[in-house]
Amino acid sequence: MKRILFTLCIVLVVATTSMGQKSQKCLWPVPSEKPNKHQLEQIERKYGMFIHFGINTFHDMEWTDGSKPVESYQPTAIDADQWIKTAKDAGMKYVILITKHHDGFCLWDSKYTEYDVANSGNTTNVVEAVAKACQKYDIGLGLYYSLWDRNRNGDVKDAMLDEAYNNYMIDQLNELMDITKPITEIVEFWFDGGWLKENDRWPVARIYETIKSREPQCQVGINWTIGLPENPDHHPVYPKDQKEGYPIRYFPSDFRLGDPYLPVANDPKVFTHDGKRYYMPWESTVCISQRWFYNTTDTTFKSIDELVKLYEQATAQDNILILNCPPNREGRLRDQDVELLLELKKHIKL
Repeated sequence: MKRILFTLCIVLVVATTSMGQKSQKCLWPVPSEKPNKHQLEQIERKYGMFIHFGINTFHDMEWTDGSKPVESYQPTAIDADQWIKTAKDAGMKYVILITKHHDGFCLWDSKYTEYDVANSGNTTNVVEAVAKACQKYDIGLGLYYSLWDRNRNGDVKDAMLDEAYNNYMIDQLNELMDITKPITEIVEFWFDGGWLKENDRWPVARIYETIKSREPQCQVGINWTIGLPENPDHHPVYPKDQKEGYPIRYFPSDFRLGDPYLPVANDPKVFTHDGKRYYMPWESTVCISQRWFYNTTDTTFKSIDELVKLYEQATAQDNILILNCPPNREGRLRDQDVELLLELKKHIKL
């Protein structure tokens, strides 16, 4: 009798595990050479705003190493309403907010770190404020999250630290969704910094499944998405060098990234993983001036003619443009950003 009960227990465990695995696989992309429903929604959004804002804003630096004092983040205000209203007025369909850059500083009150707005010179939960503004103006919410975290996991060479840091990331992604879920849907998660470790050291499947289980419409992408046939983890593979059938470096994911590069003519759309073919559009992310984050020396802006040409190239062939406009130390978009965006709207007839 004991042997029968033991056998039944083993069968139940195997069946439950198998069902769990099948359930997870159901969240993965379905092989196809055409865009699926949610990819079509992303393609139709077509045009959005990147919002780089964080501790770097206060140091005239693009990347910091996680050691800048948390108190140095001290915006005099957070005018998220102005950011999102500007995007809406400019004809944009969504925004992508930097929630945590490579420095590890979080724009929300995270219970998993002290390096966040709750311990800074301005405790506003920026993620929540932007989500509320997106809901108010009926514009899509996207979130950027850096895989590379120089404050929490600076020693990327030590693989023994991966498990703890991977759990930290999953916990934070769930936090971000906990904040935004009652307010609005997330249309995109934009991940960065993956090239610092071998691709198989990142919990890509776990990240994808965590997001899709809660936000099935959300499109997930990791910067420098495509590898080479002879080396699927090769970095970088520029748009001009990508060919149909090249391997997907970070699988599963929904679209391709490689900032700040634009797609070329005859942009390929079908890429492979494990012998199967998947449709993946390209999303371009480009600065309206010269820098990603606000910088007191960043005073050279692209001309309207340059921006029109950029828009036309980036949004052709069912691809997407995200134009970066960094808020300043007063927590507002610069006047010239606003003026250029509104003028550009007239030229591209949105």
